[in-house]
Amino acid sequence: MRDFVLEKFLEKLGMPEDVKRIFKSGRKYIIPNSREELIELSMGGHNDYYDIEFNIPGKGLVKEAWATKVKNGVVVNYTDPYMRKREPNCLFIADDKPTDKPKFKDAFGYDFKLLKKETLDWLSEQDLIIMPFMSGDNKYGYQSIYIGPLNAAFFAWCLADMQSFIPADEIPGNFSPKAILFLAPTFRLTHFNGKQVVVHNREDEIHEVYSYNMYPGPSAKKGIYGVLLNQGEKEGWTTLHASTVKVLVPHKNVITIMHEGASGSGKTEMSQHVGGDVSGRITFGVNTVTGEKYRMKFHSICKIRPVTDDMAIAHPDMQKDNGKLVVRDAEDAWFIRTDNILQCGTDPELERLCVHPPEQILYLNLEAVPKTSALIWEPIEEENGKKCSNPRVVMPKKNFPRVVDSTVSVDIRSFGVRTPPCTKENPTYGIIGMFHMLPPAIAWLWRLIAPRGYSNPSIVDTKGMSSEGVGSYWPFATGKMVTQANILLKQIKDSYNVKYILTPNQHIGAWSVGFMPQWLAREFLVLYGKKPIFKNMLKPAKDPILGYVLKGIELPDVMVPQEFVEVNLQPEVGEEAYCKGAKMLDDFFRKELQKYLTSELDPLGREIIDAFMRGASIEEYEKLL
Repeated sequence: MRDFVLEKFLEKLGMPEDVKRIFKSGRKYIIPNSREELIELSMGGHNDYYDIEFNIPGKGLVKEAWATKVKNGVVVNYTDPYMRKREPNCLFIADDKPTDKPKFKDAFGYDFKLLKKETLDWLSEQDLIIMPFMSGDNKYGYQSIYIGPLNAAFFAWCLADMQSFIPADEIPGNFSPKAILFLAPTFRLTHFNGKQVVVHNREDEIHEVYSYNMYPGPSAKKGIYGVLLNQGEKEGWTTLHASTVKVLVPHKNVITIMHEGASGSGKTEMSQHVGGDVSGRITFGVNTVTGEKYRMKFHSICKIRPVTDDMAIAHPDMQKDNGKLVVRDAEDAWFIRTDNILQCGTDPELERLCVHPPEQILYLNLEAVPKTSALIWEPIEEENGKKCSNPRVVMPKKNFPRVVDSTVSVDIRSFGVRTPPCTKENPTYGIIGMFHMLPPAIAWLWRLIAPRGYSNPSIVDTKGMSSEGVGSYWPFATGKMVTQANILLKQIKDSYNVKYILTPNQHIGAWSVGFMPQWLAREFLVLYGKKPIFKNMLKPAKDPILGYVLKGIELPDVMVPQEFVEVNLQPEVGEEAYCKGAKMLDDFFRKELQKYLTSELDPLGREIIDAFMRGASIEEYEKLL
């Protein structure tokens, strides 16, 4: 571990003048030179437990979190259960540039400049970590700096893994940061009544992000995502909220699928295999009304090569590929939610990586005992006795076997929705079949609405049906919704050889299915290869916003029952409940689409939305785009 005299780095780091004053107090500053140094700092010199505490006026020493050293890395837990998930509405804008997000001054009643001064004053009284890093991919990303308290070094480690930190000895002489992330966790308690708050201040030269909490989801993860979205908005491109996989059948087909959607919609799961038991069978679903299980004979022969887990840069300078969308990963490590792993053997490859990693890794929200191994299927218990629904692991991408670390051309864009059960007694929007083929115009509408979905494990609970917003990345964006809508529409127009599907997870009608629909859709699509799916194989869904359903879905050794494809065929649902669910979905679209009808919307976009508003047929959508 090395302490550095900061002065010799100030000019090299390109630090703004108002930030330089932090470093005049004579406190200790560390610019880390290796990942190993960050891991050591995360334990604060302790071997077993390390309490992450702060002195807070009027409250004394307050413990915000604690770190536990385990055999396979470090586990961090938060004392307040609220801090174990991302608050979906925590982003505020401090500047006067165009935005549809809430302004700090409007929300809190005073100018952010006052709080910025308080924040920099507080940081000047702390021992600090100053860490240069890249926001996004090394080729298409932006030089950035992190400044935060030394006793929260785990946060810097998390950011360093996800966004590729630059060691002190490797800072380039022309370093010119486009973003600075500040961490001041005590302000959550002193200024914001315990709530998570992240403030974006988009200066002309530098995008400042102020994180007033220590859960990395809204800041080290999504705050940096906001930096990329802001840069892309200025330049006419975007970073998609998507996982991407290359799927191949040996000696036969290879396709690339990109899966988009709100948090919890199945992005991480797209990289997971589905395999049968020793008898070669899987449980597709369990009927929530009758308790019946539907098991099918199935054994996957597909190989999966992950490309992106959550953030896919679609930069215009990437080489085009005959009407295909070209993307690459925006992260160096993946912030993986493991709530679906209920016991050993659920996902053997990920479990092996997490229990016996090739290097020390960071875990959040897990039970942990020093000198034992952290197990990703053992999340920490909440006060109500239930397990935390958001256990996380920060896994460096290089540790995954078969990972693709390059640009890829996308064949199919999939969109995932968490759906509730739908029955005659309780009609809901859970009417989406195993998968639907979407015309491009309808695929664009889904990306404007992006339902947050049922029982979302990644964010603080929201009641009822709600929208994640444009692109499903709107909670992290700082600008204008309609600008992002136009960028997505142009992207879809330019990617004229990409196909679009819609998949549910959690439920198909009355059946509890987990992530089986997207897994089996992936299997069907790769087995079918890049051959066109002809119109005579499709029929319009009863609700046009759901595009087309297949007349039959055949997998090796099994024909999927049509009631999993057309939900109205389920006896527990029927036509009436289906139609009520369709109306809920259409009413939700109608309400959410209104906000895009401004003079700034692309004329073609207005035509598509107008078509929906007047109840257009699927053929009309086909003609529009």
